[in-house]
Amino acid sequence: MKPNVGGLDRTLRIVIGLAILGTGLFLKSWWGLVGLGPLLTAALGWCPAYLPFGLSTCAKPDKS
Repeated sequence: MKPNVGGLDRTLRIVIGLAILGTGLFLKSWWGLVGLGPLLTAALGWCPAYLPFGLSTCAKPDKS
């Protein structure tokens, strides 16, 4: 698995994942577990949804 989730993308996934989990806890809903998806992809640094499109938010290494 080659990393395809960059720094800003990872930070946003963590914030959004925690917000969804928090909302689920506040509303006492199992739907809050959906927040685990963004948290997991942020922790791994890899998003399977990016693969079919060839996307990556990782910084490109400088060729010098």
